[in-house]
Amino acid sequence: MVIVGAGPAGLMLAAELGLAGVRPVVVERQPRLRETPKAHGIGGRILPVLRYRGLLERFEAAASGPYPPPRFPFGGVHVDLTQLADPPMRALPIAQREIERVLAERAGELGAEIRRGHEVVGISQDADRVTVDVQGPDGPYQLTAHYLVGCDGGRSRVRELAGIPFSGTTLPEVNRLVQVTVPDSVTVLDNGDLEVPGLGRLRAGFTRTERGVFAFAATPEMLSFQTTEDESVEYDDDKPMTMDEVGASVRRVLGGDLPLGEPKRLSRYTFQDRQADRYRDGRIMLAGDAAHLFPATGTAINVGMNDSVNLAWKLAAAVQGWAPDGLLDTYHDERHYAGARARLQTRAQVALRRGHDAAAEALQAVFQELLTDESASRRMGALVGATDIRYPMPGADQHALPGTFAPDLTLHTDQGVTSVAELMHTARPVFLDLADRPDLREIAENWRHRIDIVTAKTDDRPADALLIRPDAHIAWATDESTATDSLRRALTTWFGAP
Repeated sequence: MVIVGAGPAGLMLAAELGLAGVRPVVVERQPRLRETPKAHGIGGRILPVLRYRGLLERFEAAASGPYPPPRFPFGGVHVDLTQLADPPMRALPIAQREIERVLAERAGELGAEIRRGHEVVGISQDADRVTVDVQGPDGPYQLTAHYLVGCDGGRSRVRELAGIPFSGTTLPEVNRLVQVTVPDSVTVLDNGDLEVPGLGRLRAGFTRTERGVFAFAATPEMLSFQTTEDESVEYDDDKPMTMDEVGASVRRVLGGDLPLGEPKRLSRYTFQDRQADRYRDGRIMLAGDAAHLFPATGTAINVGMNDSVNLAWKLAAAVQGWAPDGLLDTYHDERHYAGARARLQTRAQVALRRGHDAAAEALQAVFQELLTDESASRRMGALVGATDIRYPMPGADQHALPGTFAPDLTLHTDQGVTSVAELMHTARPVFLDLADRPDLREIAENWRHRIDIVTAKTDDRPADALLIRPDAHIAWATDESTATDSLRRALTTWFGAP
């Protein structure tokens, strides 16, 4: 099993494969962890996924701060979830370098081999294997594997060599994200506005000019801001941004200089709206930025890591020889759908943020007003965080739960109290009997070599029984007194012959 790319998607895939008993080789072009700042947080669905794997505490320990209030920018307006007791979207501030460090550590513990400074230069496949041509520090060599997964970014060499179209557009804008200390000459007012010599008062939030957008949030000690400009220049993602570049961008957008303190974070990014036409080509798969690019921040890393969680157990089943027909194809079906949902909300952000006339301002005002309603803000938070994803499932019309993420129920068993999250630490499928159904347990026993069978009681049980996949999505659920045939079909569909 070969993974190309040691970013968050590739390393998450390596760790998940390790849990399933597969030891991948990860080939990474960069010789060491990337120094240039990229993503600065994870959020939405991936946070409970990490908790279900017992990994969230590691990420929290490596975070740059505690969980901030759940308030998120959305195309020039704000989604404010702070008044909700159970917000559908949260975010953890953590630098991508730390994300990759934690995941690389975990993947190594589970047997993955990570080869840094090794670049893929050729790929071929036949009915039985994939052959990978690699240029390493000591010269060229080949790897052969059952499957290859390209997690090598938006300019994916794997996608290019496989001939998979990457449909979409590139937006003509450059965004510069900056965090600096507040200099003595700048005053942060009690309401969060800035008083700047030569520029006057800058209101917290978004300032639009004919030349771009300046958005900021400030405390007395720290100023975080972003400039957005239309530019036709193509920047090298590996070349760090300088303070001179930042100052020039602010000057163009605001028409004057903004005094800046000591830099804490500097990053530059452009936006593309693209999705691979297919996530699978024979024995070659795509995940993460190699499969999709989104025209807004705060989305790509979370979607990419969730790609890997969905794919890993299916690949492991194929490598180990028990995958039922069509199992690998469900990766494209489910994650292409999830990617399309992410494109939907990020495209909407483009429409909101790029309008500069009176009509666009009216649209933003109306949108912001709608978000003061709890139902609207909850729905928008779920869309941004991908916590509303329900995968299409065979027979899902028989119950509302199949395709959804399994809730973290508190479970009372003969061995004591546990939870769904704890059951998922090993990434094994779980048949969960919540209504003492010996008829269903008898069916499930035929798959005991591949699934865990748990009998428990819980308050307000959502169904008599649940079949939970390794990615924590529900494959089957029932409240019916006669459900043995549908359970047998679900077990065979997802976990092969009994």
